[in-house]
Amino acid sequence: MTSEHSGLGIAYRGHFTRLKWHRLRRSMSDPLFSAGVMADGFRLGASTELDLRVRADRGFVVLHDRELEGETDGHGLVREASAQEISALRMREGGNPPILSEDLAAMLETAHPDALLQFDMKDELTVIGSAGLDHLARHFAGAGSSIIVSGADLDLIIAVKERLPNLRRGIDPTDKLIEIYRHQGLKAVEADLRSDLVGPTGPDTIYLAWQLVLQAAHDGLDLIALCHDAGKLVDAWTFNLKDPEQGFDEAEAQAFSALMALKPDQITTDEAPATERAWAKIAG
Repeated sequence: MTSEHSGLGIAYRGHFTRLKWHRLRRSMSDPLFSAGVMADGFRLGASTELDLRVRADRGFVVLHDRELEGETDGHGLVREASAQEISALRMREGGNPPILSEDLAAMLETAHPDALLQFDMKDELTVIGSAGLDHLARHFAGAGSSIIVSGADLDLIIAVKERLPNLRRGIDPTDKLIEIYRHQGLKAVEADLRSDLVGPTGPDTIYLAWQLVLQAAHDGLDLIALCHDAGKLVDAWTFNLKDPEQGFDEAEAQAFSALMALKPDQITTDEAPATERAWAKIAG
């Protein structure tokens, strides 16, 4: 499939790197959080990502912002809106209703076995509460390896581990590591990441900004190899082409080649097929 530039991934030097469709987009021309793109991803076995916000009834909806007005024609906090109220709204991009968690559960039942859907949780455990965890368990406990749950609130990831142990989990220590790098240096970065890898979240995947990965490698620390040695996967985010039609410019080609040489398991992008095409041009 990758030879057709479907945006699923790139094989290079015996290693396969998946391309993750950021916010359910294969291209920046796709509307944000497109159900049609998600359906295509499920059919093809793609890796896709979406953001989840909790609703008033402690179900969820596929939105990034706290307020409805950012991405829909509604108003007010997402957490104060019911499923019925949200279903009556329209997305500002595409004009379709927002995707509810119940819709996700139904669509997942027909997904390709290789499909992977990332739930990036945008609310904290204190907001989601036990009722929200119950909702996730009720609708997704059987999804197993098809779902990976991530979020900034590590208490939430721990709670997901306890409540839904069959789901994969991911953590993103990027911001913390950048601050440590700036103030304490590379050795402190290594020590802190090693601690996260064996921490209580029990992560399957570590999300790291690709710029951090390359800078650390340049300075002598291979963050991806460190994670691999601990049995963890790495997602390098978010690499977007300045000109998807033309492909990589010189700087992009250099950076992407350096990244691929480090063997990330996944690269997040809003331009998956274009990235695959661009790589085919320079990799031969």
